[in-house]
Parts: sequence; structure tokens; C-alpha cells
Amino acid sequence: MVTIAQRIEALRTRKGLSRPALSAALGLPRMAVEKFESGRQTPTQDQQQKLAAYFGVSLAYLKGETDDPTTMDSWLSGSFTEEPALRPVPKTAARPAAQVVQSSGSGGDGAVFSALLKSSSFQDMVRATVLEVLRSPEGQDLLAKAIRKQQGR
Repeated sequence: MVTIAQRIEALRTRKGLSRPALSAALGLPRMAVEKFESGRQTPTQDQQQKLAAYFGVSLAYLKGETDDPTTMDSWLSGSFTEEPALRPVPKTAARPAAQVVQSSGSGGDGAVFSALLKSSSFQDMVRATVLEVLRSPEGQDLLAKAIRKQQGR
């Protein structure tokens, strides 16, 4: 399993940045990245979000929980080019997460999460859930607020 320290180092190296340069780019203390990469300090949630955004990867990827660097936003928005025809959402009993992990035979190294994200049935379920929420009164209010915000720009 990849640690957050290893992931930060690999992403920084891939960009060709020094530790102090990355710290400066993120507005962190000069030695912060060195502490993160050596494991002497774990980045705060805010620092993790800054790192993930800077490198353009998901928080789960940065933490080593998945091998898929895409963010959920880009994965979700890139999955659909047009709205699908309306279809009823099946009401099935969800399997507990423990069963999903046990049935995969994985050692918990992020492969289960990666496989789940790539699964077309999971993507269909997420799509149906998102559309159902957006069609609800609360979802309609959120959409209306987002449209007003965009029109105000």
C-alpha cells in the first residue's frame, strides 16, 4: 500500500519540483513538504486538499487509497455527455461494505476502491442516485442557486 508520504514525493518528483519549491507554491512553511515526505508530520486536511488540487489528483489517490488519480468531480462529469432517458431506480438491498471487501479477496490496498470506481454497475448506481437527488425539491433548489450564481458572474 502506498503511503501519503510516498505519493507526495512521487507527485513532486514527477513535476520536477524541489521540496522547498512545492512548499512555497502551496504557501506552506519551507520545511513542510520535507516533513510530509519523511513521515515526521502528516498534512492537515486543508493541506491535503491543497496538495491534491495542486497536482490535480483526488484526495483518495493522494492518501494511497486508490490507484486512480482522477478526482470524483472529473470522473462524474466526464462520464455523461447527455442526460439519459428516465428510468426507475431499482430498490435493491445494498450489500454491506464488509461483504464487498471480503468478496474481492483484496488485502485492502486500494484495489477494491479502484475496481469499484471502474465498475459500470457502480457508475450506473451513482448516476441514478445523483439524478434522483437533483430531481428532488432540495436538488432543484441547489440547481436554481447554482444557476443564479453563474448568472451573477
